[in-house]
Amino acid sequence: MDSELFSLLAVAVIAAASPLVVDIPRSVRVPVVVVEIIAGILVGPHVLDLVQADALIVFLSSVGLAFLFFLAGMEIDFLQIRGRPAKLAVWGWLFSLALALAIAGVLQATGFVLSTLLIGVALSTTAIGTLMPILRDAGELDTPLGPFTLAAGVAGEFGPIIAISLLLSQAAGPGVNAVILIAFAVISLGLGILALRARPNRVVRTIERTMDSSGQFAVRLAILILVALVYLTERFGLDVVLGAFAAGIIVGVVTKTEAAEPVRLKLEGIGFGFFIPIFFIVSGVKFDLPALFASAESILRLPLFLALFFVVRGAPVLLFYRKDVPRHDRLPLMLTSATALPLVVAVTEIGLEEGRMLPENAAALVGAGMVSVLLFPLVAIQLRGKRLARNPATASREGF
Repeated sequence: MDSELFSLLAVAVIAAASPLVVDIPRSVRVPVVVVEIIAGILVGPHVLDLVQADALIVFLSSVGLAFLFFLAGMEIDFLQIRGRPAKLAVWGWLFSLALALAIAGVLQATGFVLSTLLIGVALSTTAIGTLMPILRDAGELDTPLGPFTLAAGVAGEFGPIIAISLLLSQAAGPGVNAVILIAFAVISLGLGILALRARPNRVVRTIERTMDSSGQFAVRLAILILVALVYLTERFGLDVVLGAFAAGIIVGVVTKTEAAEPVRLKLEGIGFGFFIPIFFIVSGVKFDLPALFASAESILRLPLFLALFFVVRGAPVLLFYRKDVPRHDRLPLMLTSATALPLVVAVTEIGLEEGRMLPENAAALVGAGMVSVLLFPLVAIQLRGKRLARNPATASREGF
């Protein structure tokens, strides 16, 4: 227990120090998740060996991953992304998946990878949960490009989650998984309708009375929905992030009003203040540096997968968005769409557990996902900021 508490203390120190590091004046502002991941690698067993992936922080990291998707689901405004952004996002992700599977098929034929399906799903992801706080802090979600970025991210997150649940689960065949997925969707929809329409007077009064007291009934109800749907997906043999994402959508719909804003702020405080930083720090701690640096060939896999992230998720922007997104905004959209990490970690863990992924490929994929989080949003925001700085009139119109 002493070692677990020390690991938790070290993680808490990193979590508290990371915003201070980010706030140091510099020409380029680094997202806080970048600092957390790098710090996790540094204190992990392969560098300073101060923190081990003990059971306590690994469990809290899993809760952090669930909170990451939960808050991402809460942030989604379906009215904002409906119409063209949603349509383009769906077609774009389907094209990305087809392209990723074709590339992965070639790699498997050459013996470079073991599973076309695993690599294909990993390459087609977008880390909208990771992107949301970065883009929100930069003010990008409120610009005209925001709905396209958000929709592409939702498709790149939700589509792979469905693919993982249908195709990568070994508990049953795709047909049975589809039935289970439909059953989960029906239950989630029922919960959403119940949350919207069932407003017993006693419940409403309790929410209002405990909003600023120790009761915090509204927050407890939201956590109950999160835990219930995560437990349900786990029992169904689906990926737990699907439950967290669905719970976030339900709570987000219910708390869209101005009166519910304090509830959203408190949930964000719990997530971003404690659990989510643990997920990113522990991701760094668990990163397998020896597998990545086992050989020159292993090292070269990381930039290859990073380039494939960009090609697979960026290509649809060039093909489908030409009439809707100005040329100068396509590269930033390509970069944000190609940002990947949480689902890449999930896919690689499945691959390693089932013996369908080489350790060096798993390390390179996760490493490429980390670099994409470190680099792609940062470059996209810098490109947008420089262009809008050169044209103040455009900046005023876009609210940047």
